[in-house]
Amino acid sequence: MIMEGYPLWGLAGLLFGTVLGVVGAFGGLSAFIIVLVLGIAGFLVGLVLEGGVHMPQMHPRRQ
Repeated sequence: MIMEGYPLWGLAGLLFGTVLGVVGAFGGLSAFIIVLVLGIAGFLVGLVLEGGVHMPQMHPRRQ
């Protein structure tokens, strides 16, 4: 879903920053780190599923 005229990545960053701020304020440092790591992992999975990142093959190519 593409929203015309709205900065999608800016809104996603704002939402992620807000969630991290709330978790940091109420959950402490360990909760902040857990949310940060899981957020980055989810972002990378989303990029791979959208086709924005191509995962390298696990075995070398044979010629």
